[in-house]
Amino acid sequence: MTMSITRSLTQDWSFTQVGGGRGTKNGEWLAVSQFPTTVHVELLKAERIPDPFLGLNEWEVQWVGESDWAFKNTFEVSAKELAAVNADLVFDGLDTFASVEFNGHKILDTKSQFIAYRAPVKQYLKLGANELVISFSSAFLKGRELEQAHGKLHLWNGDSSRLHVRKAQYNYGWDWGPVLMTIGPWKAITLHTYNVHFTDVDVRSDVSEALDVGITVDLTLSEKAPGGLASVALKNAQNSAILAESNIKVDSGSARAEFRFSPGVLELWYPVGFGKQPLYTVEVIISDSEGNTLDTRTQRVSFRRVRVVQEPLVDQEGLTFLFEVNNIRIFCGGSNWIPADSFLTTLTPARYRAWLQLLVDGNQNMVRVWGGGIYEYDVFYDICDELGILVWQDFMFGCGQYPAYDSFLKLVELEAEQNVKRLRHHPSIVIFAGNNEDYQLAESINIVDYSDETSDFRKTKFPARYIYERTLPSIVQKFCDIHYHRSSPYSAPGTVTTDKTLGDLHQWNVWHGSQEPWHNWDLLAGRFVSEFGMEGYPNIRTVDYWLAGDKSERYPQSRVNNNHNKADGFERRLELYLVENFKHAFDMDSYVYYTQIMQAETLASAYRLWRRNWRGKGREHTAGALVWQINDCWPTTSWAIVDYFMRPKPAYFAISRELRQYTVGMTRKEKKTFANDLSAAQFTITTVLEVWGTNGTLSEKKAKLEITCFDLRSSWTVQFSKDIVLAPNSSTELYSGDLPGQPVRTKQSEVPRAIIVSARLLDASGTVLGRHSNWPEPFKFINFPAIKDLGFSVKTSSDGESVELSTQKPIKGIILDAEGEDVEWSDQAIDLVPGDPQIVKAIGLKGRDVRARYLGDGTA
Repeated sequence: MTMSITRSLTQDWSFTQVGGGRGTKNGEWLAVSQFPTTVHVELLKAERIPDPFLGLNEWEVQWVGESDWAFKNTFEVSAKELAAVNADLVFDGLDTFASVEFNGHKILDTKSQFIAYRAPVKQYLKLGANELVISFSSAFLKGRELEQAHGKLHLWNGDSSRLHVRKAQYNYGWDWGPVLMTIGPWKAITLHTYNVHFTDVDVRSDVSEALDVGITVDLTLSEKAPGGLASVALKNAQNSAILAESNIKVDSGSARAEFRFSPGVLELWYPVGFGKQPLYTVEVIISDSEGNTLDTRTQRVSFRRVRVVQEPLVDQEGLTFLFEVNNIRIFCGGSNWIPADSFLTTLTPARYRAWLQLLVDGNQNMVRVWGGGIYEYDVFYDICDELGILVWQDFMFGCGQYPAYDSFLKLVELEAEQNVKRLRHHPSIVIFAGNNEDYQLAESINIVDYSDETSDFRKTKFPARYIYERTLPSIVQKFCDIHYHRSSPYSAPGTVTTDKTLGDLHQWNVWHGSQEPWHNWDLLAGRFVSEFGMEGYPNIRTVDYWLAGDKSERYPQSRVNNNHNKADGFERRLELYLVENFKHAFDMDSYVYYTQIMQAETLASAYRLWRRNWRGKGREHTAGALVWQINDCWPTTSWAIVDYFMRPKPAYFAISRELRQYTVGMTRKEKKTFANDLSAAQFTITTVLEVWGTNGTLSEKKAKLEITCFDLRSSWTVQFSKDIVLAPNSSTELYSGDLPGQPVRTKQSEVPRAIIVSARLLDASGTVLGRHSNWPEPFKFINFPAIKDLGFSVKTSSDGESVELSTQKPIKGIILDAEGEDVEWSDQAIDLVPGDPQIVKAIGLKGRDVRARYLGDGTA
């Protein structure tokens, strides 16, 4: 009998614009440069379109997404392949509306980018050359037709027709991304020949509270296999079999194998920072009655116990919303992830690994795959498994009033089932969420009735509740053991999404909404903040890239710079936060610097204040913070903390410092006390300093807290220290009292002294475990010392690959750079104080002169 064989069709593809046009002449077929691929990528390589990432070129290529295209391939079929009982063509992903012909016969119509399609072609297969033609219709035009048929619905971002199309929603444009409607075969296409094959291998593990492991392996075949036998083996990373079972009867076309292991026999998988990430393999083989192998399947698995814990708090209203892995409660510090390119087929495994390694190197332990992009490629989740990154996975619905008519629902059901089955074995995935912000949108237009939990919902103004509360939870429950959450954000049944005491929260009242000062993050906290952010310009090299040499556009308010920031009202918002906090300059390089420092200060402050809220069992007031966003899909100014070219912004480093195992944080707050209830003129103003530490390990930590205060305008300084113990997996309050050296004020006209407070945590050997400087704010009021009086030194090491920073006066917000090629710095947005020099690695500096920008550097 024939063994199951899958062959990738990657060679000899060509494409054409149907009917001819600006892309190709009528009947002209261009060879593709790679496969899988999409049209823009190929037109760009063939120099038929300008680069849409440069200048205003995005608007020069809009015709591509409104045209029809065809891809064709001729491949040889061998006698052995022809002899198989079955032959299928498998399309892992077609973007989006396609009609497929094989040897002149129509075999398939597709309507979703998120569904893999299988078409039986045995009857059309022939020895020698076989021709496959895939004709793609414009998804944008098809969407407009669907919208005309089914009605216009509400949304934020993009064209409203996107709500009817099962395609990556960000293609329609978002508040950080361009309008680039991709089209083409975006995932692998294979020829599968077989007599019988595995249609499903479902490996589930159940890890008890005692940490013993139960494993079930459910096998499903394409048809009954009389006399067929299956074997199941569990292997470790060294490929040694730990346990195997053979001679499992599969006559009926399905079978189950079950195993149980005592605690400690199998190594458990932990998030990064809490343990190892051991990876096992389950190998299944089916043989016929004569022992001939018919099909094999291997699946990489790991074992862990995960719970989403929602339980009452000791000292606050509401419930926790936290992740517990192997009985350990985890503070999740991480990022939101958008697709890393407008052109997905250009992403390589190496690029994915570099992105996710950046996350881990930045001390982050969770990534949220946001619901307006794609269910990511397998390699993304494989790398998360290897690196110990927890994954929050949205279903692909974002910022919209989605429909729920029958044909749409059928596509959603298949999409959900396929992707849950594809992703369920990854230990990294700890939650499925039904959508991104769709309940929030419904609240904004008053179409959600939270008193109703029992309706069908399809005939209401919020029909997609049927998807989020009926379809998706039932599919998740049927096909996996991963926790399902109705939306992100979502509080609880019957409760609005802005409730800060339940569920997860998108906290956009800094930047959007009420545009609060970032200093209020502590007041804006939720149980789990799954989105928050602040914009900042990318590296100046990235700005110069999209300006493409046009010096006349090299100023912040230029037309091209405006096109490379898609956020509504970004000018007002950037300038609001700049002018409230900084004395700043408007030249291009300075604007980049000041927005970057603003972003770094804003985001570091959020993580610092919210980690303080992780106060131990029963007091997990905030259990996670996921910044919007880690990455960009094109070169732009956005909320990303790392730009399209993987150049980290200073905010990336500021967040990294706040997510170290041990950190120290401070606030200073003014307290105004009136002499009596009648007078407005008689009062005192005192300044209160509070200091806390955090410990991300599972053991208490003895350390020394060292506080040093400096007066920016004089040589006055004071220092004190105390021995402290940081509680395990918790924050610990360390000091509360008057700010040393700050006189009590009795008039508003009395200008407070510019006192800078440096706090360090030191271990027994004097090693700095954590440091933080607290400055008087707003920074715009500070009268900085003259540059010549700072005693600021940047000393390059003998190998030219690191620098030592030291100073005789406190300095705020140091950002380092060098002329020419970019340098890989180990830290940025640095606060420096006397007596605490800092060494910054500078890979690729090669001894070049270092430029340093900082507040008070004379540019503003």
